[in-house]
Amino acid sequence: MRITGPSGPTSTSHGTSVRRTGAGGFTLPDSGGAQAPAATAASRPLAGIDALIALQGVEDPTERRRRAVVRGRSALDILDEMKLALLAGNLDPAIVARLAGIAAGLKETTGDPGLDSVLAEIELRVEVELAKMKSPGGV
Repeated sequence: MRITGPSGPTSTSHGTSVRRTGAGGFTLPDSGGAQAPAATAASRPLAGIDALIALQGVEDPTERRRRAVVRGRSALDILDEMKLALLAGNLDPAIVARLAGIAAGLKETTGDPGLDSVLAEIELRVEVELAKMKSPGGV
């Protein structure tokens, strides 16, 4: 509600006037009955929300590349940890489980042929090490 002054009529957003009474209150003019509620506008399709959801599904190529580099480095770190554990003679099965978990992520392509080639070589090395661990003559 918009108040235009301390005395006299004021106007509401619907165009009706309000008058102050002597007792400090106010009264509304008699409109001669209840007004019918305004018709609501038909609801719009949720195209805006659908577009936002679709945009969330679009992956940035640089973000995909960055995640692939992180996965490759993680795989190399685990392979190095495995090598050190084998040399020390105490290979923990948790290392092999972590290596198996990261192997699946190396199969995703990035769109960069050079990076995909390096990740394929890392994946091959990981698969070879996992096959060695699963074979009867493995550690």
